[in-house]
Amino acid sequence: MAEPAEKTTAAPPADGVSEEAPPATATARGFRFLGEDKSVHKALGGGKTADVLMWKDKKMSAAVIGGATVIWVLFEVVEYNFLPLVSHVLIGTLAIVFLWSKATIFIKKSPPDIPEVQISEDLAVNIVQALRTDINQALGLLREIALGHDLMKFLGCPMFQLMVALWVLSEIGSLCDFLTLVYVAALMLHTVPILYHKYQDKVDDFAGKAHVELRKLYEAFNAKVLSKIPRGPARDKKHE
Repeated sequence: MAEPAEKTTAAPPADGVSEEAPPATATARGFRFLGEDKSVHKALGGGKTADVLMWKDKKMSAAVIGGATVIWVLFEVVEYNFLPLVSHVLIGTLAIVFLWSKATIFIKKSPPDIPEVQISEDLAVNIVQALRTDINQALGLLREIALGHDLMKFLGCPMFQLMVALWVLSEIGSLCDFLTLVYVAALMLHTVPILYHKYQDKVDDFAGKAHVELRKLYEAFNAKVLSKIPRGPARDKKHE
């Protein structure tokens, strides 16, 4: 009887890296909402706010949701008015701080350290400069659209997305009051990012397919309608 053939094992490559299929993280994953190398936490800023929204700081996240729920119940269920609530909170706070400051004289302890809060000039200048940059970019984008440039640039720009978001908010606002809308937005901010982080691959796969279909519809619309619209020659700026 013939002896069974010996199993041969492939020699490892010289650089020590296996020639097998690369891991899933190294393969192209198609359409990504946040980019290939950007996580949900980084997209939210990567700071304390992102930690709260992603439930990395569970105590703070629960406190924010609890506080928002209490405020919503006070105004919507108990029908407590806003101005009386703010006035009573301020009166109570001032009374407690005043009594605490007077009590420190008798118990021989240091008075409460209340920091002085001021808006610095640098912070105000930085905010104005950031707004100036965004406004100039928006004006430049509007000029390109008015000259008949690529419509997809407008559809994919943050301004158009903001317009769509505001329109959606106006439609939702017609169905419920402002406070309920803010409360729902707070709940969504604490649920949608963490759910997207958990099911990111499935959501991006579905969004990629939708993006391809929308691109096809736009190309067909551009070929049949937009390309047939007569346009005047765009005037370039003369550089002396």
